[in-house]
Amino acid sequence: MKTRHSCPNCEKHGVFTRYIDQRNGEYLEDKLGKCNREIKCGYHFSPKQYFSENGIPTTKINNNLLKRKPEPKIKQKASYIDKTFMQESIASNQPNYFLQYLSSIWNAEVALDLAKKYNIGTSAHWNGATIFWQVDDFGEIRSGKIMLYDPANGKRIKKPYNRINWAHKVLQLDKFNLQQCFFGEHLLNKNKEKPVAIVESEKTAIIASIFLPQFIWLGCGSVNNLNSEKTKVLKGRNVILFPDLGCLDLWNSKIPKLTKLATFRISTLLERKAIEYERQQGFDIADYLTKPNILTYIKK
Repeated sequence: MKTRHSCPNCEKHGVFTRYIDQRNGEYLEDKLGKCNREIKCGYHFSPKQYFSENGIPTTKINNNLLKRKPEPKIKQKASYIDKTFMQESIASNQPNYFLQYLSSIWNAEVALDLAKKYNIGTSAHWNGATIFWQVDDFGEIRSGKIMLYDPANGKRIKKPYNRINWAHKVLQLDKFNLQQCFFGEHLLNKNKEKPVAIVESEKTAIIASIFLPQFIWLGCGSVNNLNSEKTKVLKGRNVILFPDLGCLDLWNSKIPKLTKLATFRISTLLERKAIEYERQQGFDIADYLTKPNILTYIKK
C-alpha cells in the first residue's frame, strides 16, 4: 500500500501501481501504471503503449538471451502461523465491530457460532478490528486478513485510508511466504458431499452461510484470487460461483483455467435481477440478503 499512488483515471488514492525503470529504480511517467480497481476503473497504461504513442523505438532483445534456457523455478513452501494466535483472537473480549454487525442481523449467539465456525478473530491493530483467519484443509493457518467494519451497516471503513492488513505482518514474522487458501477451506472436511459456493469476500461467505446453509460457503478474498492452484482442494466437488455484479464475465473466463477435477457452474442471478444503481455499486449476494425488507420477510 505504501508504494501505491492516486489513479489518474478514477482519482482514488492508494490504488495505482506505477512502472519503474529497472536500470535505476526510478519511476517512469506519472500516468504509466495500473489501477487495481479492475472492475470499477480498469485503467492500465503500459510502457509499450507509451512508446508506441510517442514514437519511441524499443530496444531489440539480444538473440543470445533468447537462446538461454530459463532456470526452473523452485516452488517455495507456504508459511504458517502458530494456532495459539488464532485461538487467543477468537476468545478475545475486546470489541469486534463485524461481530456486532452480525449480532444486529440475528443475535449475539448466532454471531458467536459463526465466529467459531469460520475462525473469526478480534485484532487490537485497530479498535474493533476483525481477523478472518485462513485455515487450509489440513488445519494449518496460512495467515489472517485484518479489516475494520462499521458496526451499524457492516461496510468496510476505507476513509481516511483503507483499513486492511495481514496477521503475519502485524506479528512481524520474518521471511513469511504467504500462500493464500480459501477463507472457510477448513469446512470442506466436515462434509464431503455438500456442494460448494464461492464468493469474493469473507463477509459475504459468512452471511450467505446463514441464509443458504445447503452450501459450504467459501471466500476467495479478491476478484483475482480465484485460480487453478486454489481450486485443487475442490477435487470431486460440485461448485457454484457467485460473482459480484460486474464480475460475471471475468469469473466466467476463469472457469476453463480452474482445476479439471471439480465441476464449476456460475450463477447469473444477480446480473438478471440488478437495477442500475446496484450495478454501479457492485452489489454482491450478501447486499441482497441483508436488505431490510428481505430480513424482515425471512425472520417472519
